[in-house]
Amino acid sequence: MARDRTPADLVGADPGPPFEITFDGRTVTALPGQSVAAALWGAGILAWRTTRNGGRPRGAFCGIGQCYDCLATVNGEPNRRACLVPARPGDAITTQEGHGHAGLAV
Repeated sequence: MARDRTPADLVGADPGPPFEITFDGRTVTALPGQSVAAALWGAGILAWRTTRNGGRPRGAFCGIGQCYDCLATVNGEPNRRACLVPARPGDAITTQEGHGHAGLAV
């Protein structure tokens, strides 16, 4: 039955073997072609940034790189839009707090 098929089956997608990235030290499985945001969403992680004022959690909102809610620190580089950054094997994603420059010399 068609209802038993996954979206990947329906479009004939063959993304290749999964690989691992980490989020705050936790192992997350990603697929080739996924953005960092998509991989985090797939693992049930909905927030990876806190706001400058108030420390409120944020994650992906628009999904197309326009709103900047999905900023994350990727491999030590702050302020990366997780919805636009392709996940790569071994990537280390960490929660970004505030403006993302804590601990950086200014």
